[in-house]
Amino acid sequence: MISEELQNLLLKYCEPEDELLQQIDRETHLKVLMPRMLSGHYQGRVLSLLSKMNTPKRILEIGTFTGYATLCLAEGLTEDGLIYTLDINAELEEMVRKSFAKSPLNSKIKYLIGDAQQSLKTLANEIFDLVFIDADKKNNGTYYDLIFEQVKSGGIIIVDNVLWSGKVLNNAQDKDTKNISSFNDKIAADKRVEKLILPVRDGLFVIRKK
Repeated sequence: MISEELQNLLLKYCEPEDELLQQIDRETHLKVLMPRMLSGHYQGRVLSLLSKMNTPKRILEIGTFTGYATLCLAEGLTEDGLIYTLDINAELEEMVRKSFAKSPLNSKIKYLIGDAQQSLKTLANEIFDLVFIDADKKNNGTYYDLIFEQVKSGGIIIVDNVLWSGKVLNNAQDKDTKNISSFNDKIAADKRVEKLILPVRDGLFVIRKK
């Protein structure tokens, strides 16, 4: 949503990618359909910094894709912290597990394959400090409602793609865009949280539970 020139400037002034994240980026673009779903360098550093500021003991990620954001979020975990990352795409599992195995954070990652709503049932006893929702957009509101009571007071929920390439500005919206707009309206009206949208890549809704 910003020019390539300005994007390059932003990258100049943020923390660098480590070698593993660079490798995941390259492999995703070479081997995986819709590589644009990858968080990428700048958004990855935003997620990492938000996580480090929160110092979470428990993180939930809904939507692993190729694991880039997972590793960025895991950088902020406490020494005894864990991140549960949920994804339905079993075809990517081998690739993702190989990448995780190369990370010193591997022991802190619990990677669950299957329907997210079913996987969440197995995590019913967990309390989360940080949640990142980046899966099927039509279910953003469903995931939000399912996990809300498991987020501690002061915890953060981050939802990706809430600007939907600027389509949320259109008067005539397709079904996917309407779902995004409805979710945004839902959060705007939720008095239980403080919230703002960061115009990072496709829009990050950062939501703090009061």
